[in-house]
Amino acid sequence: MDAEELARRLEAIPRVPLVNEPTPLEFLPRLSAAIGRPIYLKRDDGIGPAMGGNKARKLEYLLADALRRGHHRVVTYGGLQSNHARITAAAARRLGLEPHLFYFAPRPSRLTGNLLLNDLLGAHMHFLPFGGSARPRSLAWTDFLVHLLAWVRVGRHYFIPVGGRSVLGGLGYVRAALELHRQAQAEGLENAWVVMAVGTGGTLAGLWAGFTLLRSPFRLLGMDIGALWKNFPATIARLAEQICARLGEPHRFSASEVPLIERTYVGSGYGVPSPQGNEALRRLARIEGILLDPIYTAKAFAGMLELSEKGQLGKEEPVIFLHTGGLPALFAFEE
Repeated sequence: MDAEELARRLEAIPRVPLVNEPTPLEFLPRLSAAIGRPIYLKRDDGIGPAMGGNKARKLEYLLADALRRGHHRVVTYGGLQSNHARITAAAARRLGLEPHLFYFAPRPSRLTGNLLLNDLLGAHMHFLPFGGSARPRSLAWTDFLVHLLAWVRVGRHYFIPVGGRSVLGGLGYVRAALELHRQAQAEGLENAWVVMAVGTGGTLAGLWAGFTLLRSPFRLLGMDIGALWKNFPATIARLAEQICARLGEPHRFSASEVPLIERTYVGSGYGVPSPQGNEALRRLARIEGILLDPIYTAKAFAGMLELSEKGQLGKEEPVIFLHTGGLPALFAFEE
């Protein structure tokens, strides 16, 4: 499919504008000189309201659907420092919707980082710490989801999956794939690696679907920094198939072909900064004056640097790192 046809099909699907397109594709001259290859950042960190981030692309389609269906409230869930929850709250407020955010955790004694921003936005935050230390976490998690979905049904809220991971949300990153495809053509970067952090997998599925439909020569690589899901590659492949089908272009994706490195760069666990990630965060800040977040992008950036140094991303090909945002989390992990 050519770029014009993909753009036409995307424009046929309702969307509310939250992103100033295109986001910059920024060359990093000092880091590139230091490691001996061209490094670029795709700057999705600043898009959308309330300090931005990549989830704004997904919410353009999801919140358009909520408005089309006549909903007045939206509900989603995530970790205590969820960027997705914060951007959902801000985007909902911008569109006149009431945001409800659910957390599988007790309410902290202090609101910092994203939680502080949610409070400023007037989001309704629900803290549901089901179970105790003696109860299997899987059962407690099931109770949480049952309670959440029952609450959604009773209140007729529009439900947004964690991270916006859905077919509609994935369309936001098909749109981003088209945008990056055009930027790379203009810059002569068609042979680049595109590297990114992966949490729920929706962004990766959308980019993979988009690059596949465009027959793009990009080499895509996701760094799993969540280790949250069983059969994660199969889940991503299935979502990529559903996204392509929604665009009227069925395509088969195999779990064995998912461009994902699982668990290598998670560190001690999801939601916990890692020493390797913190070092990458400091390195980029001190050489280019650009900040990463400690939970997602810093870990993935560390992985990109390590793979580059080992020659596993080729030797001289350009690398485009997708900066997905998350900077408010810096103020929740000051230690």
